[in-house]
Amino acid sequence: MSEDTAIFAGGCFWCMVEPFDSLPGIIKVRSGYTGGHVPNPTYEQVCSHTTGHTEAVKVWFDPEIISYRQLVDLYWQVADPTDAMGQFQDRGDNYRPVIFVNSSQQREVAEASKQDLAASQRFDDPIVTTIEDAQPFYDAEEYHQDFYKKDPLREAAMMAPRVRYQEKYWEDKQ
Repeated sequence: MSEDTAIFAGGCFWCMVEPFDSLPGIIKVRSGYTGGHVPNPTYEQVCSHTTGHTEAVKVWFDPEIISYRQLVDLYWQVADPTDAMGQFQDRGDNYRPVIFVNSSQQREVAEASKQDLAASQRFDDPIVTTIEDAQPFYDAEEYHQDFYKKDPLREAAMMAPRVRYQEKYWEDKQ
């Protein structure tokens, strides 16, 4: 089995795990923090907006089963690419949408996918998701990991705005 990683930020990491975790070829998904200047930040530090970090998920995947492009294409469906300062009910720079790339190949794929999305005219507003070089990724505290399995009712309530987004922009439009 071969293995690669991808890092995506799209609002609360609790809501970003299940969409990736449920796909064939996914080895594991971890919630965490990246893109900031404080080593090993805590959730409270990240929420204080003083570390520069954003909540993100790191996805380990087998590229022989699922491609990086497929992961990026899914990302657009679970994170609003037109909202630079948060996602759905989650507001602030620590919830900004970012694709963190770990190679020139990932950057090419992400940039091409972003251009394709913009050209599709699916959205009235511009695509503002940034594509940035991967930074150190710090695992979030254990109580944040696999939240959708630990508290499915709360997860479902938190996912409601994302579900409405998917219904509005993605159902029957692929």
